[in-house]
Amino acid sequence: MIQVGIIGASGYTGAELARLLCRHPEVELTVVTSRQYAGQPLSRVFPSLQGRVDLACENLDAAELAARADLFFAAVPHQTAMAIVPQLLAAGKKVVDLSADFRIRDAAVYEQWYQPHTAKDVLAEAVYGLPELHREAIQKARLVANPGCYPTSALLGLAPLLKAGLVDPETLIIDSKSGTSGAGRGAQVGTLYCEVADGFRAYKVGEHRHTPEIEQEIGRLCGRPVTVSFTPHLVPMSRGILSTIYARLLRKTTPQEVGSLYADFYRNEPFVRLCAAGTYPATQYVRGSNCCDIGCKIDERTGRIVVLAAIDNLVKGAAGQAVQNMNLVCGLEEGLGLEVVPLFP
Repeated sequence: MIQVGIIGASGYTGAELARLLCRHPEVELTVVTSRQYAGQPLSRVFPSLQGRVDLACENLDAAELAARADLFFAAVPHQTAMAIVPQLLAAGKKVVDLSADFRIRDAAVYEQWYQPHTAKDVLAEAVYGLPELHREAIQKARLVANPGCYPTSALLGLAPLLKAGLVDPETLIIDSKSGTSGAGRGAQVGTLYCEVADGFRAYKVGEHRHTPEIEQEIGRLCGRPVTVSFTPHLVPMSRGILSTIYARLLRKTTPQEVGSLYADFYRNEPFVRLCAAGTYPATQYVRGSNCCDIGCKIDERTGRIVVLAAIDNLVKGAAGQAVQNMNLVCGLEEGLGLEVVPLFP
């Protein structure tokens, strides 16, 4: 059994990690940390875990943590991760980091959007953890930078088109909607029930921190720098992301050609599901699962293609993808612990 630990287990992502890991046949969850709930069982913090995860939350430093597990999930805020991850790597441990601290390869770009980077020497070995695009590199990694939720939906939706050179990357518009769990569990006015119920709004227009991550990975797919328009929205639901992506086609194509392109690109991907022609993804059909559903429509009138991608932001957009990455790093079957069928309704 592989011993694993969750650093920052009292957030929504930590709870989702615990839910998935407690069912994993090759994993033993040996330590969970939380400063706020130190000394309390995780199942008291999240009663849904009662009888499944009864470990007590602890507040431990890196040296104490290193002795307790082989691989760690760092589900802590940005900047906090860069303080502890290098110490765990130095102790010979493997890490899947769910913050943004190691996603951006260029430290200068990271610092433009976040804060000063204090672990630049570690950036070079961090592998961007989108398995559908970087599987081989992930399998060899000690440190996996788990992608953000919005970038996961956008990149999976766009990758086949960009790799095939079928769309103009300079025309990309990414319009995404997310449930409120994406803002985290900490209390803040903007995500109170009365602030989000019966409403729908955009936020961080033209300045969301996932923008450079999206641009970085799109640039890698295209082989050159790319600038995109990305606008996130908050919808009154607990979980889920639907991204609607617009791009100008570079040549005339058919729905059949696009369908074959996506089918070939994702032929052996267990968690990408392609919608039948004329149907489109919806968040309620991926809820609780590690699936990404994708649908496309060619707009003949405008010469654009519209791509829609739906994920559960807490699973494929965070904890589920982290477990998928752990499986790859540890040489396990990629889908272990992730066979959950989406919840409906």
